[in-house]
Amino acid sequence: MDLRALEDSVLEPGVARTVRTGIAIELPPGYEAQVRPRSGLALHHSITLPNAPATIDPGYRGEIKVILLNLGRQAYQVHRGDKIAQLVIARYEQVEWEEGDLNSTERGAGGFGSSGR
Repeated sequence: MDLRALEDSVLEPGVARTVRTGIAIELPPGYEAQVRPRSGLALHHSITLPNAPATIDPGYRGEIKVILLNLGRQAYQVHRGDKIAQLVIARYEQVEWEEGDLNSTERGAGGFGSSGR
């Protein structure tokens, strides 16, 4: 679903700020909400989410606020009702961790970029 700005605000270049949406949700256990950037804002105005995708866990009950970052060179005006992000509801599996030895793989602990060789 689209998330819309609750109020007008200005995003200055290089500055991150929260933008209110005016909505709250109650997710069942085993689900999360992911807040994702809008491609049009990114392409045309260099507006993104610095923590994308942001996760809203099932225990959160507050207002959803979107952290927007202006990577452009000019201030960007957000108007009440503007689409500022997208919300995706996703199921996840809860895991229980166990300490132990890892199985070896061809890649191993090669680090960043090691799978592209």
